[in-house]
Amino acid sequence: MKYRQLGRSALKVSELCLGTMNFGPRTSKEDSFAILNNAVSAGINFVDTANQYGGSLGVGTTEKIIGSWLAEDLSRRDNLVLATKVYEPMSDDINDRGLSARHIQSACEASLQRLGVDCIDLYQMHHLDRVAPVEEIWQAMDRLVEQGKIIYVGSSNFPGWKIAQTNEKAAARQRLGLVSEQSLYNLVERRVELEVLPACAEYGVGVITWSPLAGGLLSGADSSNEGRRKSDAVQKELQLRRHQLEQFHQLCTELGETPAAVALSWNLAQLGVTSVIVGPADLPQLQSVLHVPELTLSADVLERLDTIFPPCGAAPEAYAW
Repeated sequence: MKYRQLGRSALKVSELCLGTMNFGPRTSKEDSFAILNNAVSAGINFVDTANQYGGSLGVGTTEKIIGSWLAEDLSRRDNLVLATKVYEPMSDDINDRGLSARHIQSACEASLQRLGVDCIDLYQMHHLDRVAPVEEIWQAMDRLVEQGKIIYVGSSNFPGWKIAQTNEKAAARQRLGLVSEQSLYNLVERRVELEVLPACAEYGVGVITWSPLAGGLLSGADSSNEGRRKSDAVQKELQLRRHQLEQFHQLCTELGETPAAVALSWNLAQLGVTSVIVGPADLPQLQSVLHVPELTLSADVLERLDTIFPPCGAAPEAYAW
């Protein structure tokens, strides 16, 4: 496994981040434990979750599974960089959601309890809150840092302007600000290249990518497989992008690598990307990509991938004149 600094912080995280959204809804507790054990054995030290994850089993279920795994051996926490998120509705209560100072505080307390830990390494805003003043958000985050309940703050699904605004407000308070942004980024969804990646590079914000396989579109798996690849949306994309995917699969065959491995390796080669989230539903899915940090794509291969999946434009000023 290889490691990179998380943005401008001194924290080192593995190039592969274990995403846990499947834990509970698709993956049993026992299988989740097996995935966690194998990930750690392979050198993955970065685990990402969210307080809302749990699907039909209820919000908070995934955090509880991780907490149960940590409780089996308390030393597991020592070498783990643990990340979770706040924003999504946690109940029908009108205030049990969003990024008000009240909700940030109470949601953090609840996550700590479910995870069974004293501190969250990376506390991420799951989405931007269009009504919460940035000053209110930083007031709450600063309090949590002072209380020793969180160490770093990150964002997720933020536009470039919001990353800039949020970090400027933090700088005015003489605080570190955001150290990471978790964004949707893959070969077929490249819009973050226009504004988000340049903003992150300017402010020293590390990029953590989610859905690097485009919901299974880039996995190369048979379309009969279970999971998101069977969804109507992905099936429609498969038809629309059939020619692109055929070229992509041909390139992967030439490289002797799976489409999933090539797609993940491409992600790691992009500007400012610190870590790529892999969200396996079972152990074989995890094991099939553990070699990705050792895979380096040549400049020629990266150029061919840009030809197959063209970038959105010249970032960050594609529409400026």
